[in-house]
Amino acid sequence: MRKAFPLLLTIIVIAADQISKALIVHFIPEGTVAFSFFNDFLWICHVRNDAVAFSIGAALPEGVKYIVFIGLPLIIMIGIAASIVSDRILGPLTPFQRWCLAGIAGGGIGNLIDRIFRSLRVVDWISTNNYGLFGMERFPTYNIADAAIVISVILLILSMLIGGRKNAIKEN
Repeated sequence: MRKAFPLLLTIIVIAADQISKALIVHFIPEGTVAFSFFNDFLWICHVRNDAVAFSIGAALPEGVKYIVFIGLPLIIMIGIAASIVSDRILGPLTPFQRWCLAGIAGGGIGNLIDRIFRSLRVVDWISTNNYGLFGMERFPTYNIADAAIVISVILLILSMLIGGRKNAIKEN
């Protein structure tokens, strides 16, 4: 039961993501910026993404999109959820790593819900000024699910690197 507790984070991320997207869809017309904060650094807007990160795969045929953007992620999310509660798939994980996987699963499922119920189009609503970094004036628009995935992946990688160092130190 203790291994399943991080699934609470999955549920929280899904709920926050879907509630925020419902509010955006209801109150902000698609393709518009509703609010600007911090001297134009942060925009609250409403855009739809019919691909994955950075619009990768936008030109794929619709049938392929169903497989690549719904079928494959669904299998991955099931695998991640199973890894949270069982050591059979990825082996032993620390509690922190289980929480990281739960954040990834919450974000992945949040975007999957959009793809399934919003005609393969994910609602994105957070836009930040990039000040020309990497040749972009604004960072690609994202949502709570995307943020949860990115933050959780970074934390998971750091935990694996730090955990690897701790294990190497113990062996010496």
